[in-house]
Amino acid sequence: MTKRILIVDDEADICQVVQASLEEFGGWQTFLAHSGAEGLTVAQAKRPDAILLDVSMPVMDGFQMFEHLRENPDLQDIPVILLTSKVLARDRKRFADLSIAGVITKPFNPLTIWQQVASLLSW
Repeated sequence: MTKRILIVDDEADICQVVQASLEEFGGWQTFLAHSGAEGLTVAQAKRPDAILLDVSMPVMDGFQMFEHLRENPDLQDIPVILLTSKVLARDRKRFADLSIAGVITKPFNPLTIWQQVASLLSW
């Protein structure tokens, strides 16, 4: 069974680079969303095996989307990996307090991000 991953990032170029790596090298099926609200809609419709979630997005940021996922019984068990350029000590503490699968920092290597995802999810 092919793994299915939802990529949520407001930057289209980041989505495309991650999508290419996950599909080409990981062999996974991907879905894209460019906002937190769109991400919730796609997650509900597609029920992905994992979500790569950008932290910094307008309107609904990654933390808010994560809270909505955890409040929804149908989506609360989907593993979430945060994509972020935020690596300050206070951000690390906030990440540690969340039940996330892991954090991938930007900038990332497009040729190896699929390996980071596989490692964090034990795939």
